[in-house]
Amino acid sequence: MSDQVLQERAQALLALHQPGNPVILPTVWDAWSARLAVDTGFAALTVGSHPLADSVGKADQEGMTFDDVLTRVKQITAAVDVPISVDIESGYAQSPTRLITGLLDAGAVLTRPALVVNEEVVG
Repeated sequence: MSDQVLQERAQALLALHQPGNPVILPTVWDAWSARLAVDTGFAALTVGSHPLADSVGKADQEGMTFDDVLTRVKQITAAVDVPISVDIESGYAQSPTRLITGLLDAGAVLTRPALVVNEEVVG
């Protein structure tokens, strides 16, 4: 996906964020669910970590590898022409550079309200 398309999608998602008008993003987990959500009129989507993992028989809480997540995100972003944010758990033990580069290469949109990293207490 070109940088221009990513920028346009990021701007479209950012434009949806209006004070007093919450943005509702349906959670998708594959190309089918993404197309279904877009066909019903949603202008942006989010990939949820739990349904994504569950759809391939893996556990939530980073039961998938980051590369597996990126593969699924690429399939989803290729299927629809709307901005897509991604719940990336607590980062899959990746460096910030790897997280951002991987998600952008997969076609995910990264804007301040759209980059979701879960807070976790480990130990």
